[in-house]
Amino acid sequence: MSKQTFLKGTLILILAGFITRVLGFINRIVVARFIGEEGVGLYNMAVPTLVLVITITQLGLPVAISKLVAEAEAQGDHRRIKKILVVSLSVTCTLSLIFTPAMILLAPYLSQHVFTDHRTYWPLLAIAPVVPIVAISSVIRGYFQGKQNMRPAAISQVLEQIVRISLVAVCTSAFLPYGIEYAAAGAMISAVIGELASLLYLVTMFKMKKKIKIRRKFFNSVKNGKETLNQLMNIALPTTGSRFIGNISWFFEPIVVANSLYIAGVATAAATKQYGALTGYAIPLLMLPSFITFSLSTSLVPAISEAMANNQLKTVEHRLQQALRLSLISGGLACVILYVFSDPLMTVMYGTNKSAIFVQVMAPFFIFHYFQGPLQAVLQALDLAKAAMINSLIGSVVKTALIFVLATRPSLGIMGAALAIVIGIMLVTLLHLATVIKVVPFTIHVREYVKSGVTMVLAGFAGFFAYEYIFETTPLIFRLLTSLSITTVIYCLLLLVFKLVEKDEVKRIPFVGSYLSRLIPVK
Repeated sequence: MSKQTFLKGTLILILAGFITRVLGFINRIVVARFIGEEGVGLYNMAVPTLVLVITITQLGLPVAISKLVAEAEAQGDHRRIKKILVVSLSVTCTLSLIFTPAMILLAPYLSQHVFTDHRTYWPLLAIAPVVPIVAISSVIRGYFQGKQNMRPAAISQVLEQIVRISLVAVCTSAFLPYGIEYAAAGAMISAVIGELASLLYLVTMFKMKKKIKIRRKFFNSVKNGKETLNQLMNIALPTTGSRFIGNISWFFEPIVVANSLYIAGVATAAATKQYGALTGYAIPLLMLPSFITFSLSTSLVPAISEAMANNQLKTVEHRLQQALRLSLISGGLACVILYVFSDPLMTVMYGTNKSAIFVQVMAPFFIFHYFQGPLQAVLQALDLAKAAMINSLIGSVVKTALIFVLATRPSLGIMGAALAIVIGIMLVTLLHLATVIKVVPFTIHVREYVKSGVTMVLAGFAGFFAYEYIFETTPLIFRLLTSLSITTVIYCLLLLVFKLVEKDEVKRIPFVGSYLSRLIPVK
């Protein structure tokens, strides 16, 4: 099995993440155009329930598997790797058998009494079968990530989106004549089939690449796996606690928003539309660049775990500095583009700019979101998942309380919910950073952050000038693409001029890296 370096593994995941996010966005555009804001609202009201159930079922095991497999691999202990997999599969399969039927049985109650819109019943029902599929997939992905082989996980993500996009238009249009709720359920069905295709690929690759025999003496490994179970749970429970808190918050979010808007005098159907505009249109666009920081987070856990197993503290700090700098660089460009071009981006993608104001208001603060993933991954790798869980709890409580306080104000309404969300993100990120600084010898290079800020401002002004004045009379799509290209090129050139990227990192850029590293001197 081919093991990649931290940077190479991250680049593989970034490439796959970029393709996946683009395909995922195409999927969202198709869904939005077929079922509209109301259908997207129903879809997004059901999704938090699904994610909550998956979080409980996975029990934080993917991160624990990745960490423990990386440590076992560093020690050459293949017997321990088998125990990790056997115990993890046993736990996730057992929990899937419990929670999948529970989700199906509770769907009528949730739609009638918890959500303010009873039409969420069919989307909830349609998505339930994906729970065991995702649970098993996550175990196999954790194994490959622990081996620091990111290709199978990367390819499986792309495959899942390809299958989903191939089917989403068919499924939604087939069910649309029966009603918006059935069309939303059709979109869920396409997601289930996509996840199944991803699982089949992962299982195939696992059989081809593994050096251990899982089925041989499977139950004996389970019986003798108490110590392994304890090790997994010591990492998994705090990790799943963080995710559980976040997903509990996400689960209650549509409920709190809907009821807050009702108090503010907004009718149920209108509240569903507004929530769909925020969570189905604006937030996915803001989340789009996070595939880079997610890739960094995925690679950081095994890389830092391996370094800690070998007592290489300097490597730990280097990886953290590298991850935060790449998060700043990628997140900075995203914030500039989303802030400057929010209106034309929404118009081109969805045919409406109603949600553009949410993107513009939230974009400058989302730089904190792009830092949050790598910081949390570092805490998990350093056995500080419990601290990350407490930070997430504080942020979720503050966010939920602020949603109720701000969204009930008629002058703010749904914008109050948007402001509460970004305040929660900023708080959790700052708490994570404070915790990391306490335990890792870490230096904050203020000059680099100042240079990044200047780069963002200059690139933003250049893009705005190009869009508003140079290409003012050209067709919208050409005007937008040209202005985006100018903004990106200027941003990248300024990164090189200010020496915000290292020479080794520039060389690793596909096709043009070697040329750029010779053209402009970088550190």
